[in-house]
Amino acid sequence: MGLFLSLERSLALMLISLITACTLSGIKQFSFFARVTIQNYYQYRHVDKLGWKLGWTWAKNETILSMAGAFATKQGNCSSFKFQTPPHSCEKSPVIADLMPDALSENKPDGCCHGGLLAAWAINPSKSFSSFEMTIGNLGTNPNVQAPINLTLMAPGPGYTCDLIEDTDPTVYSDIGGKRQLQAYRTWKSTCTYSSFIANQAPVCCVSLSTFYNPKITSCPTCSCGCREADKNTVSCIREGYSEPESDSFDNYDIVQCTDHMCPVRIHWHIMTNYVTHWKVKLTISNYNYERNYSNWNVLIQHPGFSQSTTAYSFNSTMLPSFGFSGTFSLQYCSSGQDSDISPASPHVPGRTLADEVALFWGIEYYNDELLYAEEDKVGAVSTQILLRKDLDSFTLRNGWALPRRIYFNGEDCQMPLPDTFPMLPNVSSSLKPTNPVFLLCIYLTFKRLFT
Repeated sequence: MGLFLSLERSLALMLISLITACTLSGIKQFSFFARVTIQNYYQYRHVDKLGWKLGWTWAKNETILSMAGAFATKQGNCSSFKFQTPPHSCEKSPVIADLMPDALSENKPDGCCHGGLLAAWAINPSKSFSSFEMTIGNLGTNPNVQAPINLTLMAPGPGYTCDLIEDTDPTVYSDIGGKRQLQAYRTWKSTCTYSSFIANQAPVCCVSLSTFYNPKITSCPTCSCGCREADKNTVSCIREGYSEPESDSFDNYDIVQCTDHMCPVRIHWHIMTNYVTHWKVKLTISNYNYERNYSNWNVLIQHPGFSQSTTAYSFNSTMLPSFGFSGTFSLQYCSSGQDSDISPASPHVPGRTLADEVALFWGIEYYNDELLYAEEDKVGAVSTQILLRKDLDSFTLRNGWALPRRIYFNGEDCQMPLPDTFPMLPNVSSSLKPTNPVFLLCIYLTFKRLFT
């Protein structure tokens, strides 16, 4: 099965490469060989640690005779095969998980064994897919192969809902190092759509703002991701709506540092400097989880300033295509006509372009691609300075133009402060304008002439 994650969708595509006939115990039985590929086409949503798990229900009494590149989590009841080599799994509804990279070479087909991790398409397309192979038997004497039903995808938790598995045009694939082309007997596909409302009981991130020209710091909105306990002296909190976790459960990730916003992650945008031709921002990502690191994190930011040359000093970055009009925008990269993965942007701000640009930032490998968990006396954090060239026709510090329109962390929409809480320019703002070097030179020459 393959997983194609476009900006709005993930597709699971099952490739049936060929069907072979064999004889077992003197009775003619049919079996088939399947190669399954999960391809992530989401631009900025990846599958993190704990990895994906793919499940389905067989249409008849099929069994998985053997597997390579992945494994079924349960073998099930294989007592009917007691005089034969036990199948890999006899489960009616098997659940498949990925092998780790250190799997034995004889059990590693091409494209497998990433520990369930899938990179975001815009960040690392070469690591955005995973494949495994299966030999399916117990078909009886009827060679007609039926598609499985009830496809499920956990990546690593809930959030994906899959369509029916459908027949599509047989896939052509390469063999012998690309020298020979083969055509699959049949190809199936299914589309799995991600929903934050299914995946999360509450938002997971929020945005705070500050500037060099105003001492006010605009904090994350109170109760952005839930409300803290009444006791202000409590250090660690369980997020609102989550139950007390067990020590080894996935829900341990819901123990966070107690704050007024109660978000596991905070994104802070600070306007540092206003130069003549450029302006500079500091972007800081803070982790308030006590139990969770964020591996291969990414941040997506919508701002019209990204239409100009942009340099991030400590993060990787790229621009994503954007299309929009009058206050909303969408990303349509892999599947034209689909609804955007991004919700409507914040209200119109003077000076805003029709389609605000979208920049994607992520960590540098082995340097800051892991956002570490919080400790009692500090939070985990990564940061960078971003230098942006000015568009002199649109740039302004007035009315919050230099503040971000919308921010996403790992594909999740972060809670933005209301515009009326933004740090604004003071009444006297002339001193904030960058001094023209020609003007300074004139003053210098004038004084030099007067006193010489």
